[in-house]
Amino acid sequence: MKNTLPQIKNRLGLVFFPAYDWAITPDHPEREERLLYTHDQILEEGLLDLPGIQEFKPELATEKDVARVHICVPNVTNLATTSHLISAGGAITAAKKYLDGLVDKAFALVRPPGHHAFRVVHGNRGFCNINNEAIMVEWLRTTYNPNLKIAFIDTDAHHADGTQDIYYHDPHVLHISIHQDGRTLYPGTGFSWELGGPGAMGMTLNIPLPPYTTDEGYLYVIDQLILPIVQEFKPDIIINSAGQDNHYSDPLTNMSITAQGYARLNQKLDPQLAVLQGGYSIEDALPYVNVGIILAMAGLDYSHLREPDYTPSRSLQTVKVLDRIKKVTEQVRYYWENRQRLVSNEFQHLEDDYYYREKQIFYDTDYISEDQKEIVKLCSTDNCQGHLFIESVGHHLGRTGHQVPIAAVILPRLSCKECQKTAREKYAKYCASKQFHHVYLQDQVADEYIHWSQN
Repeated sequence: MKNTLPQIKNRLGLVFFPAYDWAITPDHPEREERLLYTHDQILEEGLLDLPGIQEFKPELATEKDVARVHICVPNVTNLATTSHLISAGGAITAAKKYLDGLVDKAFALVRPPGHHAFRVVHGNRGFCNINNEAIMVEWLRTTYNPNLKIAFIDTDAHHADGTQDIYYHDPHVLHISIHQDGRTLYPGTGFSWELGGPGAMGMTLNIPLPPYTTDEGYLYVIDQLILPIVQEFKPDIIINSAGQDNHYSDPLTNMSITAQGYARLNQKLDPQLAVLQGGYSIEDALPYVNVGIILAMAGLDYSHLREPDYTPSRSLQTVKVLDRIKKVTEQVRYYWENRQRLVSNEFQHLEDDYYYREKQIFYDTDYISEDQKEIVKLCSTDNCQGHLFIESVGHHLGRTGHQVPIAAVILPRLSCKECQKTAREKYAKYCASKQFHHVYLQDQVADEYIHWSQN
């Protein structure tokens, strides 16, 4: 009998983790049903019966995996539950199967999500405690190659402020966030002038799109801006932080992307790895969007993919909104093309090539306000990424007088001997000062994490 099964172009690995035992509240939009409906749809479509699509069980990320990325206050154990470690481990599992050559592409459909988790973490914000995709990337760099060039394309409707923060000073990571304009949606950031730190200008690119952007407008940005930039950057690995709350039925956003649109954008981006982010239309969108992404990553036909209420007019873009999209595209293109001569207005110059900026960060779930000062050293030694100091105070709102001052010293994995020496001396001074409840050293060169506490 002639084989009628569709031919898979790319061997695809899927990693599922719905986190049955973790939810902010039982009826919160970020709950386990987000993935259960998707898994049912995948089984109904028979995708796991196809040769070339394989499901893998997630591994458990270690606390050291988390500490390569985050300064967790007071520690990893207090902030990352087992569900968080399995979710991050699921992303690592996807990367591992890809590196081992078992698959050509991999998609980690895991929760809790992660892209709102900053380098310093005082609590949960935007449903995120730890940053799954950043933990995955640092595992890749530690295990495989410290010089990997990574391109993140975050397609969640919300600005990927956490991933941006973690890689704001890294010239080897191109972080592109395409999202609903921050003037109209949480977290209120992600403007086109947010371009990276003094040593990595232009490696952060934000594309804030107006509400009611449809497939037509979204794909215009992909074709006209993102693909040429990624091609010029020449990354070793492309990662799609695959948020799905741009869908027209999502209750938390105001965008108008269809499941077909998601499949097309994934086909165009052609990522090796994808990690699930947001998406809260649990029944009407997620099963169809996830199936579309899976079909596109496997190289299968997705032309039949339709939501029950889909109409072709949903994909068309109004002239007014498209005009705004084109203006944003041109602005971001200008920044990219002129990145070598741009000067950041976010950072103030101290002395000896030290720069600083001050940030206020709000943890909307745990009701914490953080005041943070970030000091970055630009080093003149070839290929050195300098070093970074952070002083931070977390104010637990509603708990009068409860403040947690901390300091952290970060050594990027490509730091020269002099920067390593200076950074460790600064760590010792922070500890001796007794001004901070906790002091942390995150040394990516030595793959070492040290935590000093007054307690």
